[in-house]
Amino acid sequence: MKAVLLVFLGGGLGSACRYLVGKLIADQNLSSFWGTFSVNMLGCLLIGLLLGASNRYGWMDQNQLWLWTVGFCGGFTTFSTYALEGQQFLKNGQFAAFVAYMAGSLLIGVLAVAVGIWLSRIGINS
Repeated sequence: MKAVLLVFLGGGLGSACRYLVGKLIADQNLSSFWGTFSVNMLGCLLIGLLLGASNRYGWMDQNQLWLWTVGFCGGFTTFSTYALEGQQFLKNGQFAAFVAYMAGSLLIGVLAVAVGIWLSRIGINS
């Protein structure tokens, strides 16, 4: 039950942060997909950093991992909005934008996780 509560708390924090980042990007008069893309890529980088640092330095116990990776990063990122925006590109006949957004998000997301793990290995001296 403790893990459920930690994920709940982290998810709420992550969702609130996602909303704020989305609002910040919308205030810059950018298309809404940039907000989704930004939080998804930041979330990928963050989960790589958190897991990499935790594995290397033992910074977090299992409860903290539940809170920050499953909870916060899970609440911060959003696959459903990513899929909806992809569908909207298709609906509007924007096939090149659809392919670029879908493939770019996937490839850059995986790369961001790898970069996060790499940064956690080189960023701090023991």
